[in-house]
Amino acid sequence: MPDDENILPESLGRTHATSQGEVWLHWSARTDCGRFRKNNEDSFLALTVNGWEVARLGSYGEMKLERRDCLFAVSDGMGGQNSGEFASRIAVDNITRLIPRTFRAGAEGMPTGFADVLMELFHRIHSEMERYSRVYEECRNMGATLSLAWFAPGWMFFGHIGDSRIYYLPAEGGLRQITQDDTHVGWLRREGKINEREHRTHPRRNSLAKALGAGHRYVDPQIGAVSCVAGDRFLICSDGVVDGLWDRAIEDHMRSPRPATAGLLPAERLVREALEGGSRDNTTALVIEVRDGPSDQPAE
Repeated sequence: MPDDENILPESLGRTHATSQGEVWLHWSARTDCGRFRKNNEDSFLALTVNGWEVARLGSYGEMKLERRDCLFAVSDGMGGQNSGEFASRIAVDNITRLIPRTFRAGAEGMPTGFADVLMELFHRIHSEMERYSRVYEECRNMGATLSLAWFAPGWMFFGHIGDSRIYYLPAEGGLRQITQDDTHVGWLRREGKINEREHRTHPRRNSLAKALGAGHRYVDPQIGAVSCVAGDRFLICSDGVVDGLWDRAIEDHMRSPRPATAGLLPAERLVREALEGGSRDNTTALVIEVRDGPSDQPAE
């Protein structure tokens, strides 16, 4: 079991998926430039990893967690000209490059050392982004958010910095944002000083206090773990999804989609609903569902 200080409280004592038999992941990803942007500064990543190799996965699929883990990430870049696109690409590409060595450091499944593994990964990506900023004038002060979910049998380990988000929709229970927005406005919301409506309309809601690169001297990602059971769902998204959808709407579209979008993959559905809801930013969603079998055996 991971170290208790990194585990979400509701996961303590929960019977996780490894005691239930097979563990399958079903995922879908979708990114859209949006209706008001010329460039897409969002990037996403889906890959599978063991101690010797990594392999990129497609934008949708399913896989049994057996002798290998799965990792999913969303990054939102920032910077002048095209450096925002480059920054988010650096973040996800370096995950693919660095994961094999960090995976071996933590051992397969990362039962106890996951926090150190993820912390090292974030620090290495930050250092690489800062190196580009020093060497190339067009990359100066570029930065990126990064929200990453690492699935091993029975657990989801996550690392996060910035204002992209990871949501957790348990098999039984309501939607919960498990990452913190690294903004002053996010802090105001967590402290109960403003509500969701005020957060959504605040003029400084996108002013980041933490990010990879962006001239920050230090990087301090949020690290955590959630135990998984069949029927649990997770959403990793850029702030474009949040710009177009309230939290309640996100949960509704994940659980009970409208007939008009019911035939779409979950990520496609959320991106479409966010754009129709008025999102003005690049919009990216990556939805992962834990099940006990392949797609012909849907979770209850």
